[in-house]
Amino acid sequence: MPQHFTTETFFLPAEVSRARVTLSAETYNLCRLLLARGTKGYFFVPIRSMQYLAIITNHEILFVDSQDYAVKDGEGGRVIVLSWQTQSTGQRSSLDEPVPIEVIYYKQGTEGVQLRLMSEFPRAMKDIQQRKAGMQDSMHAARVIPFKT
Repeated sequence: MPQHFTTETFFLPAEVSRARVTLSAETYNLCRLLLARGTKGYFFVPIRSMQYLAIITNHEILFVDSQDYAVKDGEGGRVIVLSWQTQSTGQRSSLDEPVPIEVIYYKQGTEGVQLRLMSEFPRAMKDIQQRKAGMQDSMHAARVIPFKT
């Protein structure tokens, strides 16, 4: 039986601002566990309570508002609202230390979204972990395209 394969397109706008914060060790470690389950070097995490999608990659987590759609050069896709970029995590002396990250904002006025993601994103990952839905990404691919408004 042929498998259906879906490619998602994400547009990366210009950076608006950035901030440094720390991510709890539990959240960071769960990101790493889920990423290890992915077969393509990334892992999709739907955050249903916010209608957002997180894309975990090796060095960053992208957050997309599922309602924010754009078209560029005839191609449609979702717009990245913000991302969490990991710093040099090799400096942790134990797995229970928090991890420094930079929050990159691509849209004005999304500081409230960032605060909410700090609690909703870990819950969404725990839901996936509990359901053991680790093979979800085998049928999805992602492309990130620079998007200038």
